[in-house]
Amino acid sequence: MIDFYFAEQQARSIHPHTIVLSSPDAEHRIRCARIPHRYLAMRRIAELAAIAATLPATAVLCVLIAIAIRLDSRGPLLFRQLRPGRDGRPFRIVKFRSMRSEPIPETEFRLTQERDERVTRVGAFLRRHRLDEIPQLWNVLVGDMSLIGPRPEPAELTETYERWIPLYHYRRIIRPGITGWAQVHSGYTFDLETTRERLQDDLFYILNISFTLDMEILLKTIRTVITGFGAR
Repeated sequence: MIDFYFAEQQARSIHPHTIVLSSPDAEHRIRCARIPHRYLAMRRIAELAAIAATLPATAVLCVLIAIAIRLDSRGPLLFRQLRPGRDGRPFRIVKFRSMRSEPIPETEFRLTQERDERVTRVGAFLRRHRLDEIPQLWNVLVGDMSLIGPRPEPAELTETYERWIPLYHYRRIIRPGITGWAQVHSGYTFDLETTRERLQDDLFYILNISFTLDMEILLKTIRTVITGFGAR
């Protein structure tokens, strides 16, 4: 049995945050970062193979989730939203719908909060255990995303963050991911300060991409799926 608490404490000691956004050399370090393109290409092949191997089980799970959503609330099964991907190229992320389907005016766009009244009963369970993210395997298949990488934020938020947070645009030098170091370490963000902290996690990952770190993220993702850490 995996001791997730021990793994998290060990991860904090092995992987301290090395990027201080306000430091003079921070941007230089990111600019000079050597992205392991050969490793990422090999990881891409492994991702596609893993998705293909688990397709039967994934398909059954998707059918069960679709039935639960349909019985719980009216509206479409899927939620699509425009998000910036690698190098800022926009794509539409796909998720299972976890909120009521009533249209929300653009001026009322806001992050999901704890006990958000827009979240449905089934949606709350899906979000807690990250099951609403399963359709993003399609985004991985078509090349918009990877399994691991910085989480793509909504386009509206990205524009705001890039105006107010130094180095935020450097998150886009690799493909965004379904899960990542920031997701399993910091959870969801809800304001500029927590977004800065999460950016440190993302930049740390970009500077330290490796098989070992990816395996650590996958193990911590299993913990997240089981426990619902950081869910909103």
